Amino acid sequence: MRQLMYLEPGRCEWSTVEAPTLTEPGQALVRPLTVATCDLDVAVLRSKVPLFTGPFAFGHESICEVVEVGDQVRTMAPGDRVVLPFQISCGACSACTQGRTGNCQTVSGISMYGIGKFGGGWGGVLTELVLVPYADAMLVALPAGIDPLAVPSAVDNLPDAWRTVAPALTARPAADVLISAGGAGSVGLYATGIAAALGAGSVTYVDNHAERREVAARLGATVLDSASASDLGQFPITVDASARPEGLALALRATEPDGVCTSVGIYYQPTEVPLFEMYLKGITFHTGRVHARAAIPGVLDLVATGAFNPATVTSAVVSWEDAPTALADPPTKLVIARPELIDDRSAAVALPARQP
Repeated sequence: MRQLMYLEPGRCEWSTVEAPTLTEPGQALVRPLTVATCDLDVAVLRSKVPLFTGPFAFGHESICEVVEVGDQVRTMAPGDRVVLPFQISCGACSACTQGRTGNCQTVSGISMYGIGKFGGGWGGVLTELVLVPYADAMLVALPAGIDPLAVPSAVDNLPDAWRTVAPALTARPAADVLISAGGAGSVGLYATGIAAALGAGSVTYVDNHAERREVAARLGATVLDSASASDLGQFPITVDASARPEGLALALRATEPDGVCTSVGIYYQPTEVPLFEMYLKGITFHTGRVHARAAIPGVLDLVATGAFNPATVTSAVVSWEDAPTALADPPTKLVIARPELIDDRSAAVALPARQP
């Protein structure tokens, strides 16, 4: 079968590999239908993450169709459309049963699809078949009526955004939200849309990227560039999706006393934080990888209501065969789809001109 391999920044190629087969009764084989670039994928493709070097099987955000299931799989059947979480989790260990599925104790390290040996060598989702080791625990049925073109990021970037605002808005309904955006480009936008859909009093979005500011405005935010964001006031809920020290500092300093700040930006070098100010205000600061499987149902429920349409964040939709070309210079959120899902070529969204 064919599998797309990441070779080096800006370069992916199709390769022929052996197709996976079921080896355990709790496994499933799924066929990816739509694949989205994660914000980490975009950074890797743009030479911003030297930690990940090719070659490795690429892609980890996907909506799939079930092809085959083992004898012990009870929740899914061939033909079902499913959300495939990017992290491998067993569903039965103490971490999984507590909702900490990103730190499953049955699998080693940070096991996930799409980043090669660093993620445990599970392969990528830009391929013909993907092996799902704990099918009943991992796979989530795609609700009827949700377009698979709209939600391939329901496996990673959407849950990542959900956890930055949904729990805090449950604790403090109608609270004001600040999004310090940038490096985690789509997560910041998804967090904006989710916060607005969940009834935030206001959403303020800060980003130097003009195109993303336009999307954030369509999602209901008041938008600013960094130069205009020196005195924002205080917010009970803040999000750092900037992946920049100055963006992190902005979010932390704008968090009001006893407020909550969640950072989804990845910092590869030691980074200063204003700990004394944080101490005096008594804020809660969260960082770390999302526990995606636990958050997926909440994301899908919100999308199913029609209150939030993730497709608003999609920068471009291209056909499967065009993946290598499109990934050479990816936009904020690229969706790659099987031809049958975009037979009406007018449904495809062209690649935009790149902004830094």
